[in-house]
Amino acid sequence: MSEAVAYPALYLKRGEDARLRAGHVWVFSNEIDVKRSPLAGFAPGAPCAIVDAHERPLGVGYVNPNSLIAARLVNRGIAHALDRSLLVHKLNVALALRERLHAEPYYRLLYGESDGVPGLVVDRYAEVVVAQTATAGMERLKDDIAAALVKVLKPAAIVWKNDAAVRALEQLPSYADLGYGELAAPVTVREGGLEFAIDPIGGQKTGWFYDQRANRDLLVALGAGAPLAGARVLDVFSYLGAWGLRAAAAGAREAVCVDASATAVEAIAANARRNGLAERVRAVRADAFEYLKALREARERFDVVILDPPAFVKRKKDFAEGRLAYRRLNEMAMQVLARDGLLVTCSCSYHLPRVALLEAVQQGARHLDRHVQVLAQLQQAPDHPVHPAIPETDYLKGLLCRVTAA
Repeated sequence: MSEAVAYPALYLKRGEDARLRAGHVWVFSNEIDVKRSPLAGFAPGAPCAIVDAHERPLGVGYVNPNSLIAARLVNRGIAHALDRSLLVHKLNVALALRERLHAEPYYRLLYGESDGVPGLVVDRYAEVVVAQTATAGMERLKDDIAAALVKVLKPAAIVWKNDAAVRALEQLPSYADLGYGELAAPVTVREGGLEFAIDPIGGQKTGWFYDQRANRDLLVALGAGAPLAGARVLDVFSYLGAWGLRAAAAGAREAVCVDASATAVEAIAANARRNGLAERVRAVRADAFEYLKALREARERFDVVILDPPAFVKRKKDFAEGRLAYRRLNEMAMQVLARDGLLVTCSCSYHLPRVALLEAVQQGARHLDRHVQVLAQLQQAPDHPVHPAIPETDYLKGLLCRVTAA
């Protein structure tokens, strides 16, 4: 192996370099030549040089001997160390894209593997940055990440939102706290001319779901907003009310936002008041399936129904049960949809293929003797770019449908 490599070598077995050369960045434990580079010799998160069986270096990354994904490639070639300087470079490259996409500083700034920083997600809310490390390697780089963010963005505060369940796979603790600066005022996000208050420490994920912004824009822009003028809208799994409030601002006469969390329901009402929409937005705390059943029994009808649930298929083994849940949910939604209504249905389950969501909608429609027309296929927003060699970066799928009587 070249003497230029500064880090200990992690050797791959013969032929196991093909996926990495094609663009992926994950190395599984069974792909490593543990005779030449025993995993026990690496501390969790330690930097390494990933090397093929012929001693040709692929790049620098980090190791976690306790994880199925035992290593991740961060930078190709061996010219740059895994340090603050490299992180500053990657931040600047990512920032250039986001500033091209958005006029205001509200976006996902770093999206893990797609931005060359596997295991790291960063959301920006103007002067406040919320970062999430999902791997031991990125956890080990926390100080360098913070320093790079300060150098590039000069934020007022950096919040570490490290309470995602995936961290348990890397044997990392769960926590959420302020890592830099101070939160002098409520944190807000602006979208579609509206302002939403978020909780970057106690809220879901990193506080906001930027991945659906382009889809919300599409619904509002459809027919110059005409489908929403005077419409009655049902927003299920509403969280902070993004879909419902955007619909109300676009002319809906009523938006009913449903969430099982009391905190979320309070936040929806507060965000409605903040934007002068309190008279047209109603926040309801309820289980989605039970509430849809109650609406059906009461013969309630809505012109637009939006389904943005959490992942029903978190693991491959959950596929059969999760697919059934998506079908049931969509069928129940169509039962409260007006005769010529719009259905927005989404899935953030990576393990549910796009075609399976379409099948769930069609099966539900046929059972009810309804006809579905797909007006648009939905995906994650451009600030969550898909890496063509890493299918795991393409997780959000959805459908904007017209549903009529057969």
